[in-house]
Amino acid sequence: MTAMHVVPHQRLPVPFAGDEKTMLSAFLDRYRETMLWKLDGLSTGQATARLVPSASTLLGVVKHLAYVERGWFQGDFAGETITFPWPEEENDADPDFRIEVGDTVESVSALYRQEIARSREIVARASLDDLSKEKDKPRTLRWIMIHMIEETARHAGHADILRELTDGAIGQ
Repeated sequence: MTAMHVVPHQRLPVPFAGDEKTMLSAFLDRYRETMLWKLDGLSTGQATARLVPSASTLLGVVKHLAYVERGWFQGDFAGETITFPWPEEENDADPDFRIEVGDTVESVSALYRQEIARSREIVARASLDDLSKEKDKPRTLRWIMIHMIEETARHAGHADILRELTDGAIGQ
């Protein structure tokens, strides 16, 4: 594997001051955009290569995050009826990471963008102090947004390593 010359990526800026919801949204958007950037220029074969002992792949991580967005914002917070494309009784511990026939960089990126857009709609009409519709452990939107920053940033770190192992491209 040889390191390729990559044009420096300009990460989404985050404000240094502002109201809490704006700040949380900006940081979450920065990591969302980072995840999509990690797929830029890769073939589906490259994005689905298993480079570590676990089943983690770049495309699988982005697919997972799409369904995490759906679960937290649409299902748990908004209380909407949501579905996932795998049977409920599935024994696979992480079916959302699984790459199916027909999954491509383009299709998974589009799914992630769609879920992000829906999450933004839900956040836009709510207060950070609003509680989720979960019956057992209602959480505030603030908690969910902070959790999603943590979840997405953690996976962005995984994506950094997977991308470097794929073609040598590095960057934050």
